[in-house]
Amino acid sequence: MSRTADSKSSRRITFACAVLAAGLFTTGVSRGDDENDFRPLFNGRDLSGWETVNCAPDTFTVQDGIIVCSGKPTGVMRTDRHYENFILELEWKHLVPKGNAGLFVWSDPLPVTGKPFTRAIEVQILDGRNSENYTSHGDIFPIQGASMVPDRPHPGGWDRCLPSEHRCNPAGEWNHYRVTCRDGDIKLEVNGKLVSGGHDSVPRKGYICLESEGGIVHFRNIRIRELPGSDPAPEQVADLDQNWRSLFNGLTLDGWKTHEGLEDRWSVRNELIHLVGEQPARRSGQDLDLWTDASVGDFELIVDWRLTGKPEQKMMNTFTPDGLLRRDGDGNVVKQEILDAGDSGIYLRGSRKAQVNIWCQPMGSGDINAYHKDASLPAAIRRACMPRTHADNPPGQWNRFVITIRGNQVTVTLNGERVIENAELPDVPASGPIGLQNHGDGIEFRNVYIRELSE
Repeated sequence: MSRTADSKSSRRITFACAVLAAGLFTTGVSRGDDENDFRPLFNGRDLSGWETVNCAPDTFTVQDGIIVCSGKPTGVMRTDRHYENFILELEWKHLVPKGNAGLFVWSDPLPVTGKPFTRAIEVQILDGRNSENYTSHGDIFPIQGASMVPDRPHPGGWDRCLPSEHRCNPAGEWNHYRVTCRDGDIKLEVNGKLVSGGHDSVPRKGYICLESEGGIVHFRNIRIRELPGSDPAPEQVADLDQNWRSLFNGLTLDGWKTHEGLEDRWSVRNELIHLVGEQPARRSGQDLDLWTDASVGDFELIVDWRLTGKPEQKMMNTFTPDGLLRRDGDGNVVKQEILDAGDSGIYLRGSRKAQVNIWCQPMGSGDINAYHKDASLPAAIRRACMPRTHADNPPGQWNRFVITIRGNQVTVTLNGERVIENAELPDVPASGPIGLQNHGDGIEFRNVYIRELSE
């Protein structure tokens, strides 16, 4: 046999082995043997077993045995527990041409800072949009900080596996996905044929999500077969939910209230809580802030925010380490020039004194301003209400507060940095609503979550 013939024979054998390996990965066992091991992930009647993450009550509904997704707002609904290794089957149908949606696997429970999406591996559910870099036929790719190596190189070098062929039916017709996830490897069969995949995924254990992203889409016949686990390392496992509850549904200000006549100031724009800037912060003592309807006592709060004002160089006050205004020898306040984009804050338990500041001070956001400027309080209390470090992102970028208040002590984390720890707030109310401050400057909020703390 010639070297050429021998090479061709070797390639045929290698290809056959690869096809066999792919088939073994996809099924694990023969399809006839595993049919009885599947269980419904959607019961056809209601959304038992699923949790809304950042959507409105009517974003995902059940009609005639089908999950109907309105596409508004952009967000996700997830399973109520983690899954690691599994085979997932579902059918989906776009009702609107060029519709967009997705299936997320191995997902975190909450969106990343400033985005409506979770960290996950996405299996694309898209209609009628194709280019050199993406398709509507079953792309797989990591999103929002997840990682995955595509099974075949992407033409643009992206961490995205494009399908080997186009097999999805157009809008108005049903499609079938079979997704096999095992030990960080993922494979997708579209309408009965393996087309795309990836490996070395992180996370490789987490929630399963259905994504809403603008178009009406239907889901049905969702079922799962769990496979033996492999005890992945902690860094390979998505976060666990901690009973977080969303305070903003992405479409309306249901659950919030402001002074009558100020609806044009506080509104929902582009699925964000939006405050118009360039306005007086107070009109004849009028309350211009936005408050939750409900009062809470001890709680942990997540709030994403970004100042929307045009950044300008301004002279801003500076403070001593124990929280008082810094003054020179003549008693004048010492100022420092910084890039300023506005001012706002988060009120705790209905108290304007218990305000976690959002501003562009040299020391950064997160301070409890009215407490650390109160000269009648001991220096130790004032000092604890000052940020340990400047953790703000540049003006115009998203930031995330995690605020914990238990009893009269508050801890503030900003963008992952602990800036306030167990600061004592004398005489803070035992309970009250949460407020978003209107200081007259433009600001946007999203991803507002709360979990109440028990003693």
